Amino acid sequence: TLTSALTALTLDTTTTPKCIFLHPGLYPEQVSIPSTLRTSLLSIYGSTPDTTTYKANTVTVTSSLSQANGLSNDQTGTLRVPGKMVGGVRVYNVNVVNGYGKGSQAVAVSAQGDLGMYGCAVEGFQDTVLANEGRQVFVGCAVRGATDFVFGRRGRAWFERCDIGVVESSVGYITASGRESASTSNFYVINNSNVSAAPGQKVAKGTYYLGRPWGEYAQVVFQRTYLSDVINGAGWRIWNTGDERIKNVLFGEYGNTGPGASGTRASFSRKLNAPVTMEAVLGSSFANAAFYDAEYV
Repeated sequence: TLTSALTALTLDTTTTPKCIFLHPGLYPEQVSIPSTLRTSLLSIYGSTPDTTTYKANTVTVTSSLSQANGLSNDQTGTLRVPGKMVGGVRVYNVNVVNGYGKGSQAVAVSAQGDLGMYGCAVEGFQDTVLANEGRQVFVGCAVRGATDFVFGRRGRAWFERCDIGVVESSVGYITASGRESASTSNFYVINNSNVSAAPGQKVAKGTYYLGRPWGEYAQVVFQRTYLSDVINGAGWRIWNTGDERIKNVLFGEYGNTGPGASGTRASFSRKLNAPVTMEAVLGSSFANAAFYDAEYV
């Protein structure tokens, strides 16, 4: 199992970068990165004939835990990354799935620290990606879900060249930024990506919104991204009737294309005059961080 491999690595207490290679197959387990591996970069590679895309992946890690089990969001995660990791974590060409489905929050990837995912597929229904603390990059990945499936309180996440796949639902929301104050660093940017129905899914036109504000200061931008007709013309949505949470949000768009990029947008959203930079989201020194693979990006 991947868990047993991680346990074996904890015997090495040095700061030497550590690596795990996964042979093709299904790994039915919840994987929690041990906090004792915080002192060095951890890289996990899935076997694949094509490292440049998730479409050829042969490794899938899957579980079906949810809040219906009496767990917190983080505790439901199929892959759980702890905070305060000196080197962070890199994952290449691994599919991470929470197969619980409708009915409860069920996280596929829970990131409480720095994480880079490259050529991965991350799949769930509600709350697929918990980008809660630290910095995250998703490059060349598939991210699939229906309800608030990119969310968190203080995480800063950048999605580059990703296929954001929505699944059949009566209504859906891609992001739910939980930024609670003007001083909180939470920020999600989806850049140079594609938003459409996930393969095999019949999704009605206008069913989905780019996001809604979990926190009063939610901060999300979609830029240079193709938006299919699954996106509602309003683009963005309030949290709930009577609990709108829209006074201080930044819901922005820049240079998007496709049928879902047009329409009368919500009054609390805005068109940006310039794209958001990676530095603005991940910090000025992100390119030197161990979790960030500049060659893959």
